[in-house]
Parts: sequence; structure tokens; C-alpha cells
Amino acid sequence: MKKLTQHVNDLFKDIPDSDRKEVIMQEVLQNLEEKVWDLMEQGKEEEDAINKAIVEFGDIDDLKKELGVSVEVSVKQASVLKNRKLSLEYSIWGSLLIIGLFVFINLYYSPQVIWFVYPTFAVLWWPLSMYYRWSKVKRGE
Repeated sequence: MKKLTQHVNDLFKDIPDSDRKEVIMQEVLQNLEEKVWDLMEQGKEEEDAINKAIVEFGDIDDLKKELGVSVEVSVKQASVLKNRKLSLEYSIWGSLLIIGLFVFINLYYSPQVIWFVYPTFAVLWWPLSMYYRWSKVKRGE
């Protein structure tokens, strides 16, 4: 039943800690466990019963409203994630173009000295920093 506990924790992770949250989490977990036991009594395997109980439980938007957490927060986070992803993609393409320009200039004007590698390391910090920001938002920090 660890999977159920983990699922309930994941459902409630963006809700601020409170006594009310803990009570509702315990009720949800208890209801899911009862559903799993009922399904197992009907002949389902434990893993199948757990998965079916989770799917049938669905989403907790109503519970979030009851706890005072708006669904708009999730929408806002999705919007921020999308914007950060676009910034990441832009930084990758921009870096590739700049590095390509350095390679062209290096090979065209001074092919005997390979110097484009040095500014390449500097330019690569841009997409790396965008990736860090994107992954931070994706993790929900």
C-alpha cells in the first residue's frame, strides 16, 4: 500500500501544510485502501486493485477548492513552465547559431589556429542556465 500513500502525497504536495490537510489526506488514503480491499475481495490482484482504485479516484480539484487552494496556481505554474521551456529552446538555438558563427569566422579567417573552442564554452553557459531554471520550475521549487 506504499503506492497509495505515495499517490496521496503526490496529490497533496502543492497544498500548504495544515491540520485540515492531514485529516483529508488520511480520509482519502483510508477510502483508497478500502476500495483496494473491496476489489481484492472481488478477485483482483493487489497491483491491479491499487491501479484501478487510483484511476477511479480521479483528480482532487474539489478537495483543493475545499482546502482553499485555487486550481489557477497549477495553471500559472504550467504557464511558467511553458515560458521557461521556450526560453530554453531559444537559448539552445541561439547558442548553436553563435557557435556556428565562431566556427565560420575561425575557419575562414584563421584556419591555422583553432580558437573558436574558447568562446564556445562561454556561450554554452546560456542554455545551461536556462535548463537549470526550467528544471527547477518543473520540479516545483
